[in-house]
Amino acid sequence: MTFITSGFAMWVGSKLIVFDNAPGTATNILTNEMLFQSATAAMLLSGAFYLGVTVLIYELLKPVNRTLSLLAAFFSLVGCAVGALGCLFDLAPLVLLRGAGHLSVFTLGQLQELALVLLKVRLEANNIGLVFFGFHCLLIGCLILKSTFLPRIIGALMLFAGLGWLTCLLPPLAESLAPYNVIPGSLGEISLTLWLLVKGVNVQRWNEQASRRVVVATAVPVIAT
Repeated sequence: MTFITSGFAMWVGSKLIVFDNAPGTATNILTNEMLFQSATAAMLLSGAFYLGVTVLIYELLKPVNRTLSLLAAFFSLVGCAVGALGCLFDLAPLVLLRGAGHLSVFTLGQLQELALVLLKVRLEANNIGLVFFGFHCLLIGCLILKSTFLPRIIGALMLFAGLGWLTCLLPPLAESLAPYNVIPGSLGEISLTLWLLVKGVNVQRWNEQASRRVVVATAVPVIAT
């Protein structure tokens, strides 16, 4: 569901937003206002769905290392929060382009340019969110490599996914590598998703690893006493 909703939002953005053409972007948004708003709603839904993914992955990989799994969940939650806040910048252009009375001091061209600037800020906020998802994917990759119940190849793919998203730390680098820096992220996360949907985890090995973690956790206080 995350892939579907975020994919729809990105498709709409690619059709309506022209980053070097403020008047054209303004015209596209005003003539397709419902579509533009639906894309914003889809991005919010995508973040909500990913919250469920975060909880699932945390519980799934907790037997490997609870601390690292919790840290991965933290990075994911921050990424979701940044994404949700970034959606606010999608609402501001509509207010500007509708031309409310108190905005009459600005010319139409100025309002169009300001709306485009806010959309560019939205893009930068999205890049910041992807950095947090990059750390999330890196940790997930490490945990899968250490697990006994998921294929290591998927762990390696998730490591590459994290590296791909982390290119957003340097926007010029990410821009020069696009869209190739997106491919590892998509490949890694889609592979993990499909494996869990079709194959699932090795339940016996998951239970064994979970049991060992419980034994170690209860043995530490006994040794200390």
